[in-house]
Amino acid sequence: MKLVTYRVEHKIRIGLVSQDQEWVFPIESIGPEYKTMLEAVRQMTDSEKQLLEYTSRQEPYGIRGAARMEDVTLLPPIPVPEQDVICLGINYMEHAEESARFKQEEFTGERPYAVYFSKRVDRAVADQEPIPAHADMVDSLDYEAELAIIIGKDAKNVPPEQVKDYIFGYTVMNDVSARSIQNRHQQWYFGKSLDGFTPMGPCILTTESVDYPPRLAIRSYVNGELRQDSNTGLLIFGLDHIVSELSQGMTLKAGTIISTGTPAGAGIGFNPPKFLHSGDVVVCEVEGIGKITNPVE
Repeated sequence: MKLVTYRVEHKIRIGLVSQDQEWVFPIESIGPEYKTMLEAVRQMTDSEKQLLEYTSRQEPYGIRGAARMEDVTLLPPIPVPEQDVICLGINYMEHAEESARFKQEEFTGERPYAVYFSKRVDRAVADQEPIPAHADMVDSLDYEAELAIIIGKDAKNVPPEQVKDYIFGYTVMNDVSARSIQNRHQQWYFGKSLDGFTPMGPCILTTESVDYPPRLAIRSYVNGELRQDSNTGLLIFGLDHIVSELSQGMTLKAGTIISTGTPAGAGIGFNPPKFLHSGDVVVCEVEGIGKITNPVE
C-alpha cells in the first residue's frame, strides 16, 4: 500500500492511496489517529497496516474526507526529516566507473566497503516543486535517482536476515548534487546539502507491498530524455548489508531515511557532462513507487 502526506483545503493530512490510485483516504477517518508520517512510521501496528491495506481496496464513498488524487497537493512523505539522510555513494558498479572517469581517477573495479555520507535536509522538496539552481555558487548541478528506505523501528545490532523487519517502506529520492562544491571541498556533505537538494516522494510504499529485497526498475529523465535506466537489484551493497552494518555501530532511529545510491547516467557520466540548468525538468522514478517531477528554478 501507499501512504502520502498531502494538503487539501489548507489542511495537511496523512493519507492512504486507494488501490486504483485515484483517491486519497485520510488515515484518521479509517482508525489510526496519526498527525504526521513520522508518527505513523514509529507507531503503526501490524493490525493497523492490515486494516489500511483492506481499506485501500474499498469504494471511496463511505470514507469521510476521501478526495480525488487530482484535488490534493502531495507533499514529501516526511517533509522535515528529524536527522540527516544517510546516503550510499557509488553503490552501482557502472556509476562507480563514471564517477572515476569524471574525477580522472583510476578505477580498479574493487568495492570492498560501502561508502556512506550524510545529507542535511532543511526541508524536502515535493513532486512538482522546483529545485533551486543556486547559480550564484553552483556551475555543475547534477541529478541522481535513488531508492530510499525508511526505518520503521529503532535498529541496533540487527543481523542481515532480520533487516526486512526493520524497514517500514520505500520512497523515491533525487540526490541533487553540486559537483564543483563536492570536488572543491574533497567531501560530499556541503555539495549535497544545499537548500532544495532533496526532492522526495511521491509516497511511501510499505515493505509488504513488493518482494524483498526489492528488484525494481529505476530511471531518470531530463527534459524527456532517458538518462538513467537500471534496477535496484544491481546494488553493490544491498539493504541487508547496509542496515546491518550501520546498526552495528550506531542506533538507527525509527524514521531514519537511507538513500541507497544512484545508477549510471548521472550528468557526470556523459562526455561532455550533462549538468542541469534553469528551465530543465527532472523526473526520477522507481517501479511500483511512482515518480517525482521537479523543474530547475
